[in-house]
Amino acid sequence: MMNAVELTRKLITVESTNPGMGESDMERFILRYLYGTGAALASEEVFPGRNNVMATLTGEEAAPSLVFVCHMDTVVEGPGWTRDPFAAEEEDGRIYGRGACDMKAGLACALVVFREIAENVKHGKMRLKYPLKLLCTVDEEGTMRGAERAVLSGRVSKDDWVLDMEPTGGQIQMAHKGRLWLQVDAKGVTAHASRTEDGADAIAAMGELISCVRGEFARMPEHKELGRPTVTFGQIAGGYQPYVVPDRCRLWMDLRLVPPLDDKKALLIVEEGMKKAEEAVPGVEFQYKITGNRPCIEKNDASLLLAGLRKACKKSLGEEPEVGPFPGYTDTAVIAGMLGNGNCMSYGPGDLKMAHKPDEYVKIEDIDRCVLVLMSLVEEMNSL
Repeated sequence: MMNAVELTRKLITVESTNPGMGESDMERFILRYLYGTGAALASEEVFPGRNNVMATLTGEEAAPSLVFVCHMDTVVEGPGWTRDPFAAEEEDGRIYGRGACDMKAGLACALVVFREIAENVKHGKMRLKYPLKLLCTVDEEGTMRGAERAVLSGRVSKDDWVLDMEPTGGQIQMAHKGRLWLQVDAKGVTAHASRTEDGADAIAAMGELISCVRGEFARMPEHKELGRPTVTFGQIAGGYQPYVVPDRCRLWMDLRLVPPLDDKKALLIVEEGMKKAEEAVPGVEFQYKITGNRPCIEKNDASLLLAGLRKACKKSLGEEPEVGPFPGYTDTAVIAGMLGNGNCMSYGPGDLKMAHKPDEYVKIEDIDRCVLVLMSLVEEMNSL
């Protein structure tokens, strides 16, 4: 059986870009890898040809389950590579490739640990008090519909202990900023550029909105753990000729929210900014639609999984890791937000700073560390 380092290299060579090749080759590989272990295996369609995979080892008790969550997709390779992004080159204690840290290495660790536990159970070397599950999702690098489907299908529950293997740089990461995505449209009136009084400049109005929202976000209070809320104006398009008053403009906004700023308050800021922009540029009208909305997830100090993971790290590594927030949003955050589950967090090999970059890599020592901790975690949670 391949160890986690060897398996990481193998998984990198199985392209699963999103958008791109998708996860079907990864699904087939995982099902083959776990076949014959005694685990119950299931695939569930999320999109046509794109399926979540769930492997389950039953326990003496029906619930809660310890659930390892790993996404199968990666971002596209993108420009700027000096290496083959799918060759899984190994050099100076690092493995290079698209998805190396986000999250083929984490998936490899989870697969190796799950298979070893399954073999131990199958041959009577180990008994599980609680079920152990491995959930491999699609579309984490998209709109996270794989995690949503798993919740809606009952693959995970409010009482489960849910851990993903995102790259966390040696930390346990639990809290997440909320994420609100908006598409904003400004409709103006076209006119000759020499007669601006006959038109209503949609781009100018959008600039007024941007200024208003940035100003309000700059005045928002800082959360003790998650920091300040942020707003990014990621893409903008408008007008149709350089010398014509633009009658339309579209803006995409990414708002990252922390208490006390929630989605309702954030939308009020945007709506008030629209009113001010319409007053500043008469004749322009605004509309918006929400294209994504995920709640903020705060740290749960009473989490049994957090306590168990700390003990597992102490036992395996000799010291407890720091506990901090995850900078982005993960499958486990989706699960936590949809179910109100306070036992969802991240711990995996690699550093998020390398994710999505050219020449992405993961350190081999991180992979070895993660395997030790996950094995110890299974033991810890089954001793409760």
